[in-house]
Amino acid sequence: MRRRHLPFALALLLAAAACGPAKVVVTMEQTVDNPDGSGKITQPLSGVEVQLLPYDRDLVFDSLEKAFPTQQPAIPQDLLDARDQVRQAQETWQASTARWNTLRDTLQKITDAMKKYSRGEAQYVVMYKDFQAFDSELGRVEKQMNDSFKRFDSLQKGTIHESDSVRIVREDWADSAFADVDPVIEAKLKESGRREATDTTDANGVVTFDQAQIKPGKYWIYARFDLPYSELYWNVPVDIKRGDPNQFKLTPENAKERVKL
Repeated sequence: MRRRHLPFALALLLAAAACGPAKVVVTMEQTVDNPDGSGKITQPLSGVEVQLLPYDRDLVFDSLEKAFPTQQPAIPQDLLDARDQVRQAQETWQASTARWNTLRDTLQKITDAMKKYSRGEAQYVVMYKDFQAFDSELGRVEKQMNDSFKRFDSLQKGTIHESDSVRIVREDWADSAFADVDPVIEAKLKESGRREATDTTDANGVVTFDQAQIKPGKYWIYARFDLPYSELYWNVPVDIKRGDPNQFKLTPENAKERVKL
């Protein structure tokens, strides 16, 4: 008799899952150079605010921009070129700094290992020659490191004032062009019959939305992540369904990289 009730009980469980709140799991990560060696590793993006929006944020701002009488002030190409030179100079400085640190650690390891041998032993002679070679390279790399930092610092100082000026002009324009964005968003929310949801990724780069207000339907996952000279921007359309958790991943590959002044 009990077995006859199993299909009915299973149907009730499935029905309850279908009627329950939707659950959304978003993972944010990027691929970076392995600091402990060659190759790449996956790094979670923690502490990033993620929003689940029942409307297309880009469409809202694009419509307001088109309706505004003036266009957003462009970033001058010469400033973009200058900032690219700053970025390249910083990368050169960081690479030489990393090499300098590696050589310094290598010299310390050789010095410690040489203490086990007397100066007349063959192994000591071999390590001493290695020490001299690495020590000579350390001097060259240290000069490269110092010179590349001076170049980076000089180029960076040369772009700060212009970057600040352009940013202020663009922000002033945005304040006027998007002054009515809140009423537009309120109308979009009322039309959808759904709410926004906001949370922050944890140490593993994961954020979970399981609030009761998340109804099934079309949403956009919105997030931003700062890089040294730009930002990663996500406004990814997704379909949220009930039942199994809806799982999505945000990576640089499905983001837009935008200039950050």
